[in-house]
Amino acid sequence: MVKRYLFFSLFLFSCIAALTCDARQGDHLTRLMQAKKAKKIDNKSGFHVQAVELAEALIPQEGSKAIDKIQRLPGQLSNVNFTQYGGYVTIDEQAGRALYYYFAEVDGADPSSKPLVLWLNGGPGCSSLGIGAFTELGPFRVHSGGKTLYENRFAWNKVANVLFLESPAGVGFSYSNTTSDYSHSGDNRTAIDNYVFLVNWLERYSEYKSREFYLAGESYAGHYVPQLAHTILKQNELANKTIINLKGIMIGNAVINDETDEIGMYDFLWTHALISDETLYKIHKYCNFSPNASQPPQPECYDASDEVGSDIQDIDIYNIYAPLCLSDNLTPTPKRVSIKNFDPCSGIYVHTYLNLPEVQEALHAVTRLESWTPCSQGTDWDDSPWSVLNLFSEFFAQGIRVWVYSGDTDGIVPVTSTRSSLNLLKLEVKSPWRPWYNRLNREKEVGGYTEEYKGDSTLVTVRGAGHEVPSYQPPRALTLIDFFLKGEALPSASAFNKN
Repeated sequence: MVKRYLFFSLFLFSCIAALTCDARQGDHLTRLMQAKKAKKIDNKSGFHVQAVELAEALIPQEGSKAIDKIQRLPGQLSNVNFTQYGGYVTIDEQAGRALYYYFAEVDGADPSSKPLVLWLNGGPGCSSLGIGAFTELGPFRVHSGGKTLYENRFAWNKVANVLFLESPAGVGFSYSNTTSDYSHSGDNRTAIDNYVFLVNWLERYSEYKSREFYLAGESYAGHYVPQLAHTILKQNELANKTIINLKGIMIGNAVINDETDEIGMYDFLWTHALISDETLYKIHKYCNFSPNASQPPQPECYDASDEVGSDIQDIDIYNIYAPLCLSDNLTPTPKRVSIKNFDPCSGIYVHTYLNLPEVQEALHAVTRLESWTPCSQGTDWDDSPWSVLNLFSEFFAQGIRVWVYSGDTDGIVPVTSTRSSLNLLKLEVKSPWRPWYNRLNREKEVGGYTEEYKGDSTLVTVRGAGHEVPSYQPPRALTLIDFFLKGEALPSASAFNKN
C-alpha cells in the first residue's frame, strides 16, 4: 500500500488546475511539506548562517556591467524609459555555479534617486524571472502569441530599481557545472549563495553599494527573504561595517511557520464555503500539525484531506475566485490584453517566450537543461526549518522595516495562516486594524486592510488578490510597494479625500 501524506489531494488538484505540474510555486511547496512530514528533510536543526570570507567570495567584475546591458528584448515596445540588464554572476568558481539575474532600473527617473529592491519567488525552485518579472511586477507581460510583449504600467520599477534573481542553481537559467549541486540545495546554502551573488553584483554595479536596499518576495520566499536578511545583518556585524545597506523586508502569502500555515489553510477553505463543517471538524480532531508530533496523523485525518481535495478539484487554489486556464494553446493573433484582468494562461505564454533562441540571446542567458521551465524539476531540498519567526525579533531590534502582506483570495498560504503565524509573535499594536485605499485608482475603493505594530512592522491584506498579488491586483500591489519603500502608512479614507 502506498503511504499517503496530508496535502496529497491538494497537490494533485492544484496540478490539474494549472494544466501541468511544476508550473506553480504552491505545487513545489506542497511537495516540500510532504517530504518534511516524511522526515526526508532536515527540519529541526533550524537555519544557521555561515560566515562568508569576502576576500574569497569576491570575483573581479570589470566590464561585466556593459556586457550585461540588454539593448532590446524581442517583441518589446519600440521605446522604453529605463535601462535593463541581464546576465550571470558566478558564486562558486570551483563548482562552476552561476546565478542568472534580470535588472530593470527605475522607469522615467534618475536611478540614483530610487532604492534597490531584490525580488525572490518561492517554490522552492521557482523562477523570479518567468514568474516575478514576466507575470507579476516586471515592466513587461507576454502576449498570448508567445512572441511579443506589452507594458505593465503598474510595474514596480516605477518606484524602484528592481533586481530579479533565479535561485538556487538549477532554477530557470541558473546553473552549476557540478551536477551534485542540484541534489543538495536547501535553505542554508541558498541564503549563502544569494548573499555571495549580492556582494558580487554590487561590485559589478558599484553605484548601488551604499543605496538603500530592500528584500521582497512571496510564497517560499517567506524563508528566503528573512534568511538572506539575517545573513546580511550578520555579515555587516562581523565586518563591523555596512556591506549591504539593508533597510527593510516585505513578504507576501509567505510560508513562515508550518503549523499555523497548515491549520490556517483548512480554516480559510471552510470560511470561504469550500469544505463542509464535518470535514473541518475531522481536520481539527484527527490531524496533528505540530512539528513535534511523535505519531503520524490518524486515518480519519487522511480521509478528511482527501475530502478537501475532492471539494476543490475544479477551482484554482491559488486564487479561489479566478478562472482556470483551460487551454495550453497559443493564439495566432494576440488576444486583447488587460493588466487589471490577469490571464490565467499567462505562464504558458511566458514559457514559450523565454524558450525562443532570440530571447535567450537578448537576455544573455543559456539553457543548460532541455528548456527553460518556471519551476525546476531537478532541485532537491536538504533543509527547511519549521519556522522562521525567530528571525523577526532580530529585525525589530535592528530597526529593519518588516511588512507582511497577504492576497485575501489565496487558498494555499492564505490570510488566515499569515494572521495566525504573526499572532505567535505577540506584537504590540500601534495602529489598529483598518481599511486602506488604493490611491492609484480614481474611485474611492478599499485596497485591503492593515494593522501596524510597534517596531516598524505592518500586516497588510490585499483585497481580491491571489497567491501572486501583483498578478491579480497590480495597482494595489504598486501602492503597497510604494508606501513600504517610503516607510509611510497606507492611505486611509481621509488621506484619500485630501488628494
